[in-house]
Amino acid sequence: MPHYLALDTSTEHLSLALSGTAEGVTVRDWHVGQRHAELTLPAIETLLAETGVARKDIAGIAFGMGPGSFTGLRIGCGIAQGLAFGLGVPILGVSTLLALAGQCPDDLAYVCLDARMNQVYCAAYQRGTDGQWQEIIAAVVCDPDAVPIPEQAGWTALGSGFAAYVDALNARLAGKINRTIAERFPHAREILKLAAPQFDAGKGMPADQAELLYLRDKVALKTHERAPKP
Repeated sequence: MPHYLALDTSTEHLSLALSGTAEGVTVRDWHVGQRHAELTLPAIETLLAETGVARKDIAGIAFGMGPGSFTGLRIGCGIAQGLAFGLGVPILGVSTLLALAGQCPDDLAYVCLDARMNQVYCAAYQRGTDGQWQEIIAAVVCDPDAVPIPEQAGWTALGSGFAAYVDALNARLAGKINRTIAERFPHAREILKLAAPQFDAGKGMPADQAELLYLRDKVALKTHERAPKP
């Protein structure tokens, strides 16, 4: 199994996942608040040391591309890009909402992250017969009392939005949600699971083409587009 590294810094959690280890996939996560810039690289080095994997053996790097914390996303993307540049390996960004849906134990996942500013990021996915997730409601940012209402019932709700705005979301989605797992957050484990087949198929991209998804701007911005204007 190739050594692929995945990281997510989109929330107050930091998570890492590395494939091709003695465990198959080794994962780590911590609640770090706003200390991603300080802790992410040392955590990666510790993970590599613990698993006996050298930097040069990494064949691809995946990261949570958003939506999520603006600062956290930039830190994660920058670290992933720097490593990919230095190692000459491809990179892939994965939707944090899709990574959250990947943790759903059922086939209908309504995911919702606290976006601050009294808003949420949300989307809905259905697991197909092939095990892949199909988007039912596209990712949006909106007020909790204005989230899109799915046509069918029976959804499992996941994510911090259902902890921060439980009353508004329960009222808005009344009759649609079967159960809620509010403590789940986007995790590198699912990012790796989604990215690995793409790396295997040669679909990784050069580091300078990495994108971040900012729903408030409704656009995925490439590195040169994120650069400060003179």
